[in-house]
Amino acid sequence: MSQLIPTQSNEQGNLLVSGRDLHKFLEVGTRYNVWFPRMVEYGFAENVDFIRVTQKCDTLGGEQEMVDHHLRIEMAKEICMIQRNEKGRQARQYFLDLERKWNSPEMVIKRAHEYLERKVAMLTTDNLVLAQQVNELKPKATYYDMVLQNKSLLSVSKIAKDYGMSAIKLNQTLHELGIQFKQGDIWLLYAKYQDRGYTQTTTHVIDADKSRVSTKWTQKGRLFIYDLLKQQGILPLIEHGEMAS
Repeated sequence: MSQLIPTQSNEQGNLLVSGRDLHKFLEVGTRYNVWFPRMVEYGFAENVDFIRVTQKCDTLGGEQEMVDHHLRIEMAKEICMIQRNEKGRQARQYFLDLERKWNSPEMVIKRAHEYLERKVAMLTTDNLVLAQQVNELKPKATYYDMVLQNKSLLSVSKIAKDYGMSAIKLNQTLHELGIQFKQGDIWLLYAKYQDRGYTQTTTHVIDADKSRVSTKWTQKGRLFIYDLLKQQGILPLIEHGEMAS
């Protein structure tokens, strides 16, 4: 699809969009330096949902510094919803389509391999160090390969086993990171994550009067957990050079 609004990605693999580019596309009448702080008041946090960036620009009065913001695609989508107009709807749909393509299995594994190649290219020419670091990087791509080859739904206990932890511990960790909450006996995703295809709710019929509802994770959700925990310094056992028993 045509690029309605320019985007870029950071080293963590997140899609970013310029606040000023979004402001321009939405045809907001309010000046950017007034409009953007109002958007932040909807609950967005600096260095989490967006980062502040500056660049030099030439004006009639000489060189001046212009402030912009790089927004994560999730924040950009919510801002589009806030606008409640056709431009906002159009931009949100564009971001949804872009995000769907970006998070496809093919693109995820492609980025993992590109990351590996960049790291290898930066290694020293010393053969011993090169061999050691390449071996350390290989499991990262291998983990993605292993996940993408599996199409089945997973219980949280099976994902927890990847990290050598219990299901209780992983559920609590995801809760502390603001991903899910507990309602009765079932864990549910917060609204921000509900429409991303990370989980599916299944019902197990026990008898004519009883049934049990549980949340299962998709492979996309499994990769989401992987990226989330990696940011916290928590890696699966396979990336420590060992397999879970």
